Amino acid sequence: MRPVLSPLPLHPAVSYVMPVLNEAGHLGEAVGAVLSQEYPGEQELVLALGDSNDGTDDVAAALAASDRRVRLVRNPRNDIPIGLNLAIAASRNPVVIRVDAHAELPAGYTAAAVEILHRTGAANVGGVMVAKGHGRFQSAVARAYNSPFGLGGGSWHHGEEEVESDSAYLGVFRREVLEEVGGYDETLRRAEDWELNHRIRSAGHLILFTPKLKVTYWPRDNWDALRRQMYATGVWRGHLVRRQQSTPWRYLPPPAVAVLVAISVLVGLLQLLGVARGAGWALAHVPSLGYLAGVTVVGATRLGGDGVVDRLLNVVVLVTMHLGWGAGFIKGWLTGAATTVDRSRVAS
Repeated sequence: MRPVLSPLPLHPAVSYVMPVLNEAGHLGEAVGAVLSQEYPGEQELVLALGDSNDGTDDVAAALAASDRRVRLVRNPRNDIPIGLNLAIAASRNPVVIRVDAHAELPAGYTAAAVEILHRTGAANVGGVMVAKGHGRFQSAVARAYNSPFGLGGGSWHHGEEEVESDSAYLGVFRREVLEEVGGYDETLRRAEDWELNHRIRSAGHLILFTPKLKVTYWPRDNWDALRRQMYATGVWRGHLVRRQQSTPWRYLPPPAVAVLVAISVLVGLLQLLGVARGAGWALAHVPSLGYLAGVTVVGATRLGGDGVVDRLLNVVVLVTMHLGWGAGFIKGWLTGAATTVDRSRVAS
């Protein structure tokens, strides 16, 4: 039997919390999507500002000056879980809605999420991440995000039914549950949402996915940023698996592919040096060549795009996602995450 949460008023006051780092190009749209929510209850938005170097702080200050619902807190360590906890601590309302600065809430998001909290008694509700892109590379990344061949079969990428879930994209939380489990784990730099939802589920509460909530997400827009993001995310996922000694099976194919490719590369080097001789060694290349053939077919025929260039980019993006995430997972699982940081949104 699930724990019983305290009753919510019909239109409870809500607190949006948003960690921000180097998001000058997206922050105005993200905040605008929050402030334009047609919701009759009281609303506030707390921005946790990291140490940006692209003018984000000026944009945030102007937004706060133009709307009294917007408040700012500092997050000098830049870590997302710390920023979220600081924003939550500075907020005051019984419903806490996580928002990212590179995402945009659709009209009606808040009202729909609150209705689901009322109807189901869930502790946290999340919806679908709908990735979009400007330009060819970011659009290819978005296509991969929206496909089960890119980031796997998580319901928050393409689910179509309201179901209980092990985690939630972003999340609309009951504050009392966040306080009960202690908020986000500040020792993590990635995968903080999955870990928090793991503790919420362990406490007996319901995490719910619903396709009624669809959030626009703008992914990384260049290859190096995507590579950095995937590697760091994989490291921290592997770190959690190492710590919790369990993992959903869907996280295992990318590290398996990374191992097979690494074996192929190693054997290839030994063959070039003349150490590995004989036709039998060629068998070591079969799995990785099979993967490359498969991912090429998928990128060319299943993800979409206009013309040959887009389809080639699909393949590049898929391989970058799979190998970057998989290599990171292996590192995190074997040695822990240590000080691995996602620097993909840090301007150089």
